[in-house]
Amino acid sequence: MSEHRFAIRSAEYYAGRFAEHGARPEGVDWRDEVSQHRRFDELLGVCDDLQGVSILDWGCGYGALLPHLRERGATAEYVGFELAPEMVEHARAAFRDDPHARFTGDGDALREADYVLASGVFNVKQDVPDGEWVEYVAEEIRRMAGLARRGLAFNVLTAYSDADKMRPDLWYADPAAIFDLCKRELSRHVALLHDYGLWEFTVHLRREPRR
Repeated sequence: MSEHRFAIRSAEYYAGRFAEHGARPEGVDWRDEVSQHRRFDELLGVCDDLQGVSILDWGCGYGALLPHLRERGATAEYVGFELAPEMVEHARAAFRDDPHARFTGDGDALREADYVLASGVFNVKQDVPDGEWVEYVAEEIRRMAGLARRGLAFNVLTAYSDADKMRPDLWYADPAAIFDLCKRELSRHVALLHDYGLWEFTVHLRREPRR
């Protein structure tokens, strides 16, 4: 399964951010650690358990989700998937002592996991026309859902953002359209979270009803 050209362009963009800022939230285009961790917590809400499960971190960057998991006492088997080689190399070195974690840039090598999580992977469209980006995002959501045995969670910038603060190189999605895609095609059990104080929303897709 070859990577989409838009995903490769995004990886090149984030590699540049990482080269400029290093292993910090700014290195993956987040404002600060507080908001980054808030996003992680919203994503992890899809998980019924963090013990004895497997997690695929789609677009893992430099691996910031992994220590966040371990600080919560999670024993989950973790796979970080990232197309920017510089960040994969950094993450492998930084977390080499974690026997339950690995990092890869090979999308063809990905296998099913209990939970697939993705933070910020659809935000930076650069100069791609909105219509093409929407089709790409739908493809990627379907692909992620196909690897999620128990649940999928991802976040997207919201079209309800203040107009004067919206950037032309970013994509602001219609929450209802994303919900509709997930509900009609991928699962009967979908939640849309748009109430946590950031200019984005998070989608939880589950294979079974929430416990």
